[in-house]
Amino acid sequence: MMINLSQNRNLKLFKLISGIAAQHNQSVYIVGGYVRDLLMKRQAPTDIDFVTEGNGITLAQAVAKEINPNQKVSVFRNYGTAMFRHHGLDLEFVGARKESYAENSRKPSVETGSLEDDQKRRDFTINALAISLNQDAFGELIDPFGGITDIQNKILRTPLEPSQTYSDDPLRMMRAIRFAATLNFSIEDRSLQAIKKEAARISIVSMERVMVEFNKMMLSEKPSIGLKLMEQTGLLQLIIPELTALRGIEEVEGQTHKDNFWHTLEVVDNISRNTDKLWLRWAALLHDIGKAPTKKFVEGTGWTFHGHEFLGSKMVKQLFQRLKLPLGYDLRYVQKMVKLSSRPIALIDDGTSDAALRRLLFDAGEDLEDLFTLCKADITTKNSHKQAKFKKNFEYVALKIKEVEEKDHIRNFQPPISGEEIMGLFNLKPGREIGILKEKVKEAILEGEIANDKTEARTFVIREAATLGLEPSP
Repeated sequence: MMINLSQNRNLKLFKLISGIAAQHNQSVYIVGGYVRDLLMKRQAPTDIDFVTEGNGITLAQAVAKEINPNQKVSVFRNYGTAMFRHHGLDLEFVGARKESYAENSRKPSVETGSLEDDQKRRDFTINALAISLNQDAFGELIDPFGGITDIQNKILRTPLEPSQTYSDDPLRMMRAIRFAATLNFSIEDRSLQAIKKEAARISIVSMERVMVEFNKMMLSEKPSIGLKLMEQTGLLQLIIPELTALRGIEEVEGQTHKDNFWHTLEVVDNISRNTDKLWLRWAALLHDIGKAPTKKFVEGTGWTFHGHEFLGSKMVKQLFQRLKLPLGYDLRYVQKMVKLSSRPIALIDDGTSDAALRRLLFDAGEDLEDLFTLCKADITTKNSHKQAKFKKNFEYVALKIKEVEEKDHIRNFQPPISGEEIMGLFNLKPGREIGILKEKVKEAILEGEIANDKTEARTFVIREAATLGLEPSP
């Protein structure tokens, strides 16, 4: 089968590589994801992998020199690989190779091989496709494992025996699930059973690499596809047991609670229809993790999960640390979303005070809209009447918050009187009194005792300072 590359935007580059390979008496092929996405008519990736039955480093350096004599080439001699960037593309060249693996490592021993050997070491048949750039067969598709058929049938299969494939490199289990989620493919049954069998070997893969695949899955159109597969194969229990702890429904005295695991997956899918923000999707994933440890049956009340948002936000930090996720702003953002996830629902009441609305505005700040997106996604009832009621209630709260914000300017709150001004007013040095007075000003504004106004704040500070034995300096 021939692939027509004449209209390909990279045709000039491919012709250049073809000519240089011929000068060096080397074969050269495009392999992997670029070929897969080309055949699937997906947006072309920005990285292209080339395999040569020769020295990949030599070929890369020759191509780079022809493009730009000053082009920098990154060389990885242990793997016979070299790469460089060209017009926004990451071009990687590798010599065709065989690989073998030690039991407790996913770093292979490498030896020179043929194109066929190189295709055998690929993770899936759809990634083992190659297009020849050799001058006597330019554009020929080489498909030894039926990758084209698997693309047509939307099936993920491994080129070789699946248990061996996943045991050799356990990250491939996460890649299988990620591709299933992002491409909407099914994992062949033998492959699925092999993932279940080899799941525990994920422990030899660095958590950073696991999270790269997990986050790609989380950014898919419907993340629950991947999350369900992770639960089904046992990988989720090994990686994020806080989620699988939410599984199941208990019954006491005829009263049950919903299965919070499957509810969580619905919430993640709901929010994914409305945002591409990775960490907001993570907030949806983790918003109920505090429910498993706080679940309690109370006589006369039923099942309760008191304080699950607060505990959940604390669990988020431990989870991020273990998963090697970012510990800066992204962590604080997810913690905030989890901690506040039930607050807007509690405000759905005609009697909600302006003080409660001001406190939500203060606590959510610039992330208020994201919080509302999360809360709306949390509505998973199938009852259309209830859905309409919840939506109307949220719109009501949003309107009330807008009115309070326009009046009191609480969002991204900055005190109308600063610590320096308080020190100048009473001729004080930095000390605990300053913090006490600033906190009193904040509370008075949030409770509606004074306006968010400099004059009112100054008068209030003078009055409150008197209770601390302070008087304004002359």
